[in-house]
Amino acid sequence: MTNKEKMLNGEYYISWDQQLTDEREAAKDRLFEFNAIRPSLRAEREAIIHKLFSKVGKNCWIESPFNCDYGYNIEVGDNFYANSNCCILDCGRVVFGNNVWIGPNVGFYTPEHAFDNEERSAGYEQSLPIQVGDNVWIGGGVSILSGVTIGSNCIIGAGSVVTKNIPDNSLVVGNPARVLRQITEQDKIGLLKNA
Repeated sequence: MTNKEKMLNGEYYISWDQQLTDEREAAKDRLFEFNAIRPSLRAEREAIIHKLFSKVGKNCWIESPFNCDYGYNIEVGDNFYANSNCCILDCGRVVFGNNVWIGPNVGFYTPEHAFDNEERSAGYEQSLPIQVGDNVWIGGGVSILSGVTIGSNCIIGAGSVVTKNIPDNSLVVGNPARVLRQITEQDKIGLLKNA
């Protein structure tokens, strides 16, 4: 099996493999172009994201600067918004549902380096997927670690470090992140009734 196949299967692989290095550099070239394009040139920015990601829904907007490792392991649903300094290390798959809002300075980190210093120095790592459900708001400065699934209708409070799966309808805060409470009908402020 190649290192890329191992990476995509969640097995330990050598991250400095030549094929993976070449693919990361190709993605970085596209990102350099994306981050240099004026925000008003929407079509040009969208074209790069469509080439980079494996799936892009309707109404996707990503502020600059944006960074990722490969791009081809990222899927976004409809109405996706990522504020500036979003970083998605997509050695494993990172899948976003519909209506996901991401605050500034948020990171999604699928790779985990080997704990043993010799193995780590040799470039061994393992990458586990991240899944984000529908209708999720992720506050500024959040870190989401490898292997985490965030359910639908969740809010992740600013500065949280998410290390474990989060059930649907959860308000999550802290480092490490914990479920503060469930989001319920009581949280509605009733603005839609009066609109």
